[in-house]
Amino acid sequence: MIHFPPADRGQTELFGEPDRLALLSLAAHIVIVDDEDTNVRMLARMLERGGFLSVTGITDPRELPRMLVASPPDLVITDLHMPEVDGFGVLDTLTPLINQERLPVLVVTGDSSRDARQQALTRGAKDFVTKPFDMVEVLLRVRNLLESRVLFQDLRKQNRTLLESATGQSRELESTRIEMIERLALAAEYRDEETSEHNQRVGLLSSRLAEAIGWTTEDAGLLRRAAALHDIGKIGIPDALLRKPGALTESEVRVMRTHTSIGARILGGSQVPLLQLAETVAKSHHERWDGTGYPRMLKGTEIPVAGRIVAVADAFDAITNDRPYRPARPVSVAIQVLREQYDRHYEGRLIDALERIVASDRNYEEDNRVAANFS
Repeated sequence: MIHFPPADRGQTELFGEPDRLALLSLAAHIVIVDDEDTNVRMLARMLERGGFLSVTGITDPRELPRMLVASPPDLVITDLHMPEVDGFGVLDTLTPLINQERLPVLVVTGDSSRDARQQALTRGAKDFVTKPFDMVEVLLRVRNLLESRVLFQDLRKQNRTLLESATGQSRELESTRIEMIERLALAAEYRDEETSEHNQRVGLLSSRLAEAIGWTTEDAGLLRRAAALHDIGKIGIPDALLRKPGALTESEVRVMRTHTSIGARILGGSQVPLLQLAETVAKSHHERWDGTGYPRMLKGTEIPVAGRIVAVADAFDAITNDRPYRPARPVSVAIQVLREQYDRHYEGRLIDALERIVASDRNYEEDNRVAANFS
């Protein structure tokens, strides 16, 4: 059996129940679709050696609809090029489950072409692995996909409970939902090691910017928690895009940009002020002052002020910390880059406020990282 690295103390404290997530993942039903029986048996053995307890393989994709009814899967692994029904047809068959149940689909194929990758990701695949592949890497990707699904199911269960609960219990249940959403945001962040703790840093800097332009301490504190959820929608973006070291293609950019709408849907529909503010932030933190942003191309004061604040904090943190496509740059460079977008991408008064914060705190220049300012 492949043994996964144990959760460290930080992960245990953040997720609360890492052992439970691991057990649920290992018990999940995994379906392998490949017209080559040898490939099916090899993947099944690999998963079973990895400790996954329920693995089913099929060599005729036309059997998939019947299986979906008889034994719904928690994860589907599919090849792309198959006779009769290919991998794209499999994704089309799974579309309702992908959209409604957040069913993760992992494509494992020898086709490494850009067109194949783009089509698979566009049709709902959550990850893409090309052959020959590393067994441990595939097992880790499978576990990550399954744990994300477990968190989605927990969140949906909490939403259902909220609707059915009595008024007297609603406050406690809403608190539970907030906790689940915050954990989901952490799950999204953990998928990308290069952006570890990014969400918390953005929340902290956003609260300081808010106070710098006159917000009350209470309102700034609320923004601190809401801003930490700004990228929660990335839980729905494939690892292949999140971890891509080079520039994204045009179609990949379109997929990446959907994280704003995904985040707004996850956070939407609540009467809790924190989640209402977080929904606003998730949807508006990539709008631009000059109207060239997304998803709604809002301009100037049409953009909610919370979204404007988080946009500046997010950009500053991204520049001053390592990313898959480049190393961290000095704080002075980050200020210069933001200044070039004064009242273009970002509201000018917020850049002024950021400069005042940086100038008043020596840690920014001494350590060259935002994290040092909040240690």
